[in-house]
Amino acid sequence: MADSDYLLGVDVSTTGVKALLVDAQGQVLASATAPHASFAPHPLWSEQRPHDWADGAVAAIHAVLRAADTPGERVAAIGLTGQMHGMVALDAAGEVVRPAILWNDQRTGAECDEIRQRVGRRRLIEISGNDALTGFTAPKMLWTRRHEPDAYARIRHLLLPKDYLRYRLTGAYAMDKADGSGTLLFDLARRDWSPELLAALEIPPEWLPPTFEGPETTGVVSVAAAEATGLRAGTPVVAGGGDQAAQAVGVGAVTPGVLALTLGTSGVIFATTDTPMIEPEGRLHAFCHAVPGKWHLMGVMLSAAGSFQWLRDTLAPDASFEALVAEAARAPAGSDGVLFLPYLTGERTPYPDPLARGAWIGLTARHTRAHMIRATLEGVAFGLRDMLALMRASGLAVPDRARVSGGGARSVLWREIVASVLQIELEAPQTTEGAAYGAALLAGVGVGAWRDVTAATSALAISDTTQPIAADVSRYDALYAQYSTLYTTLAPTMHALAAFSEASE
Repeated sequence: MADSDYLLGVDVSTTGVKALLVDAQGQVLASATAPHASFAPHPLWSEQRPHDWADGAVAAIHAVLRAADTPGERVAAIGLTGQMHGMVALDAAGEVVRPAILWNDQRTGAECDEIRQRVGRRRLIEISGNDALTGFTAPKMLWTRRHEPDAYARIRHLLLPKDYLRYRLTGAYAMDKADGSGTLLFDLARRDWSPELLAALEIPPEWLPPTFEGPETTGVVSVAAAEATGLRAGTPVVAGGGDQAAQAVGVGAVTPGVLALTLGTSGVIFATTDTPMIEPEGRLHAFCHAVPGKWHLMGVMLSAAGSFQWLRDTLAPDASFEALVAEAARAPAGSDGVLFLPYLTGERTPYPDPLARGAWIGLTARHTRAHMIRATLEGVAFGLRDMLALMRASGLAVPDRARVSGGGARSVLWREIVASVLQIELEAPQTTEGAAYGAALLAGVGVGAWRDVTAATSALAISDTTQPIAADVSRYDALYAQYSTLYTTLAPTMHALAAFSEASE
């Protein structure tokens, strides 16, 4: 790769396709995003149209090349990333069989039970590193087989969201190992598909693509894709990684001792490990890293910044997020005894429960909207603390600082809340482009811009640090003791209300 060449990272996120152009020194030149829609035709469902991702990628790539005022011929390599776990089913001709079922879809509770019965829960965790959760890909396959047999009969290829874009760019069926390990069909230690799990679930192995390490080349841009995007035909496309693994690369969490914390639509705590590390009950995710030969342990809450988005859209649609944060700052730490449960779309860690429900607890007539907003920010932080506690209990040596990223991390107040609740220092990387940036770095490693992923991330600069506020730590400790009892106490009511809601549909 010449110093004058560029790297392109493309992220198929839940809300849009982002294209990011990076130079040979890792400096961001331009970015562009094309939004796409999600659909929830029934309770618990979440779907998107794969063709929308392809159209969005074309638009975003054209836009980023225009913004950088550069021809596509200068792009030396492309790295892909995107939302994990989504089921993209294609027929023998490569046509989409049905809309993609997304990571936050919760319809597959019965299929998760079926997987545990077929494989054995302990054996499932032993092989894959994970329990069967509704967000994963394998339960979606079983759901389609049970409820849409005609669609299932047409399936010949199974991909994840970014890999559908790879197919559209290169014509190749391929997947990276980090994203593949999030399907619940992987042998975690072997870093490839598990013949035992495929046989137990009766999923044909020929439907699954070959898997690659993050920086490995999986194909090249086809002539047709070059004409559509303005890129050069023959441009290498590397494997990349699922969004969380690529995000970790983008913030430099590529070796043990560097924790990554994401305040995006979902909330994530991500710890790199040198060997597979499994939480015995499968309450933490154990996946392959996008870094060759590395793994990671990860906790995920489904509605982090998504909770704040919901609050704004529902209670203050005309207000900016900045205005709402300023309003929250007028309430004291602890929100005068108001707690928020951020289970608006069910939950994963530490409660793998698609029927978990959100709530404010402790409201009185003296509380204001400011208290409710701050309690929402604090509730997300308490959910992150649940994850950190579980990691420590699993034997992970948790460092005293974390690299923080995601849209929610732009808020100074929210960073202060999270730092104080978790009692760790937060470091904000200077580059905030996240998963797309990590994908671009992986592309650079793939074409020799850096010798390995560690070298690619070694020059990442920290723009800001946030320390715990000493006066708030003890207050949050006391409040967390109450927060940590709420799920167990309220779960029966949550489940009853979920059943009532479904019956009313």
